[in-house]
Amino acid sequence: MSDYKIDELDQKIIQLLSEDARLSNRKIAAQLGFTEGTIRSRVKRLEDENYIRFTAVTNMSHLDTPQLAYIGIHAEQNMIKQVAEKVAEFPEINAVIILLGRFDILAIGLFEGLSAVHQVASNKVLDLKGVRLVETSVVVDVIKYDNRIAKIIAPVANYSAAAE
Repeated sequence: MSDYKIDELDQKIIQLLSEDARLSNRKIAAQLGFTEGTIRSRVKRLEDENYIRFTAVTNMSHLDTPQLAYIGIHAEQNMIKQVAEKVAEFPEINAVIILLGRFDILAIGLFEGLSAVHQVASNKVLDLKGVRLVETSVVVDVIKYDNRIAKIIAPVANYSAAAE
């Protein structure tokens, strides 16, 4: 494991890329006051060290009947991790999170209609060994959804040019 720690320049690069991942190294360099080579090497290091990853995000509006659903799972205390790992194997599920609070596990998926939500929650998740109860919440309207939710650091407010 690397001892590399991100600094202020890395944070500024991450912020800019989280707003537009297609931003060129040249444009980032111009905006931050560094050379393109410096930015290119920083972006490569951030990728190599797994601080950032580039990916395409599905636009939910292109699905015929998109159904975003949250499946809260109550599990036997000694089986929470095992249940979470099994749920994570379901191709319909996009995120599995172990929680403290109302549920032990939260599974999030984007489904093609209510029947698909029901199939997974009632027939797959509920059938798993260690699952006590499943509560499903279905999204009826999205007011705001920031697909940059996966950022690992808070945005840097000030983009002052720093010396190399």
